[in-house]
Amino acid sequence: MQDHENLLLIFTRNPEPGKCKTRLAASVGDETALAIYIFLLEHTVSVTKDLTVSKEVHYTEAVREGDLWNPEIFQKKLQRGTDLGERMAHAFDTGFKEGYKRIVIIGSDLFDLSKEDLEEAFKKLQTNNIVLGPASDGGYYLLGMTHFVPAIFKNKTWGTDSVFNDTLADLKNKNVYLLKTKNDVDVLEDIVNVPDFQPFLKNIL
Repeated sequence: MQDHENLLLIFTRNPEPGKCKTRLAASVGDETALAIYIFLLEHTVSVTKDLTVSKEVHYTEAVREGDLWNPEIFQKKLQRGTDLGERMAHAFDTGFKEGYKRIVIIGSDLFDLSKEDLEEAFKKLQTNNIVLGPASDGGYYLLGMTHFVPAIFKNKTWGTDSVFNDTLADLKNKNVYLLKTKNDVDVLEDIVNVPDFQPFLKNIL
């Protein structure tokens, strides 16, 4: 469905051995890490495909045809920029220039994410400038905006536990709504006690 006011950006790594979930791979190996990442991609597809908003998938390496992302549902693009901040900034800036009023970005490795979380984010953007979903590792799993705020994409040490607090500091003059804190999947400890991941770990633990 094409919605000219609401846009969901999904940032994803191309699922290739040795290039995704590298911190997890250090514990479980490249092939198992890849299988887990594809499982997470499938989950992300399932919770986003029926949302009544426009949807774009932004790939790290190359746009792929014939993959999990149905081109009739998801527009496919390539991430542009030298670091995560630049790539997210470019995607948001482009979306607002195309006329969208509310834009939300997520990654593709959050098993805790539900369709209801995303619906809540878009709903809260009707009365707030910014929606943020804090991640338990000190980053964030979701960012939504009603206008482009370049500062939040600059001067961050991406992938560290300072990102969420540094981002909040840039938003002290904005109306910010915080979603529930969730756990994204980066290392073995994030999934070792989650039943859905046990089939991937049975030969490792």
